[in-house]
Amino acid sequence: MPNDTNPAGDIFGGWVLSQMDMAAGICAGQRAQTRVVTVALDSMSFIRPVKVGDILGVYTETLSVGRTSMQIHVEAWVRRGRIGLREKVTEAIFKFVAIDDDGNPVPVPAEDELPEYVLGDHEF
Repeated sequence: MPNDTNPAGDIFGGWVLSQMDMAAGICAGQRAQTRVVTVALDSMSFIRPVKVGDILGVYTETLSVGRTSMQIHVEAWVRRGRIGLREKVTEAIFKFVAIDDDGNPVPVPAEDELPEYVLGDHEF
């Protein structure tokens, strides 16, 4: 939307970042099987601008799982002019912590404890 752009017609990086955080949160929450919170963002690099009219796709991959935390690699790609060229616009690594209803960290389940739908192929 025009409110999400700068005068040059590029989408604000913060809007793109929020879309990536939502996608990473869905991925992390599914892996943790509980509520998760974003605790860090590493290695964010903007490669190309996102313009009004681009279709943004966000893709996630779980890089690592600790006792209560996970690292999720996120890539954002656009399709220019709705059916045109596909370009990678940014990527980052998000760190999440699994928490309970009181906000306390909780262990992430082992892979063999997860429902089958979580273990499907989620590669880029």
